[in-house]
Amino acid sequence: MSASLAISLDAMGGDNAPEMVVRGADIARRRFPQCRFLFFGDEAKVRPLLDSLPELKKVSTLRHTVSVVTMDDKPSQALRSGRGSSMRLSIDAVHNGEADAIVSAGNTGALMAMAKFVLKTMPGIDRPAIASFFPTLRSESVMLDLGANVQCDADNLVQFAVMGNVFARTVLGVREPTVGLLNVGSEELKGHDAVKVAHGILRQATGLPGKFIGFVEGDDITRGTVDVIVTDGFTGNVALKSIEGAVKLYSHFLRQTFKSSWMAGLGYLLARPAMNALRARVDPRRYNGAIFMGLNGVCVKSHGGTDAFGFANAIGVAVDMLTNGTIEKMRQDFATMTASTGPQAAAL
Repeated sequence: MSASLAISLDAMGGDNAPEMVVRGADIARRRFPQCRFLFFGDEAKVRPLLDSLPELKKVSTLRHTVSVVTMDDKPSQALRSGRGSSMRLSIDAVHNGEADAIVSAGNTGALMAMAKFVLKTMPGIDRPAIASFFPTLRSESVMLDLGANVQCDADNLVQFAVMGNVFARTVLGVREPTVGLLNVGSEELKGHDAVKVAHGILRQATGLPGKFIGFVEGDDITRGTVDVIVTDGFTGNVALKSIEGAVKLYSHFLRQTFKSSWMAGLGYLLARPAMNALRARVDPRRYNGAIFMGLNGVCVKSHGGTDAFGFANAIGVAVDMLTNGTIEKMRQDFATMTASTGPQAAAL
């Protein structure tokens, strides 16, 4: 049995909170019996849900909170006025040592602002990055940044590469990750100055597990050319939303095709087992849980519109990071990176 882990949960974050959060925690409880949960939220709404799940209630503590950070709140506003909110107090629990990780499906910008303010960034990291993983033709890959930093310099990109390398090893289980910089072409002369400089630094770096491949292009993302895709937050977010949109478009066309005639409907009945397997393979709930990498603590952002199954998977990402010592390995790798790149690592 693994050591006990305390997970702090923003019970009021998400479109379907708090029911989705509580029922998601119950699914996670069955998967990870070493976990206990610290809920922050409106007791009048959360308590009845816990009472209906006695096994979860045994391993849970509920802290009543008055205010809630809404999806419309600006990060600066939430940071100033949300000190007593379920989101802020759940982050404070990690900072105070009451919890090992925090999971929230609330406002992304507010969560990032609060987590950065409370937990602070690790030594050697200028900005935290949002990272998430997804299926590819080869296996699974992680991409970062997905929106936290719209503009990035070369040092930021190098830091993201190290963070992604650690994530691939600890969460995806890739012993020797391959890393690529997302660019408009694979040739070394292409791209703006930031990616070119980052390319040069990563080429010289030694001592980290895996291999830096160089530049990769947009179609390499789903192809699985590399395990870690590094880019700025603007490009990463656009790429992620484009992939999500393409999947929805394909699903729509597929449904329309099977409804086009009775023969097509019959074909669907025959293909239903295969279609169910495909649906499970690309189910976004399986890959729910974006990580705020680079903080002095584990902070996982669940999709706001997910259900209990998806939220349980976000908790699972937090458990994986804690179990595999992601934060400590990241500290070690930044020390190695600094030593291997010499004077060029001064900014790291």
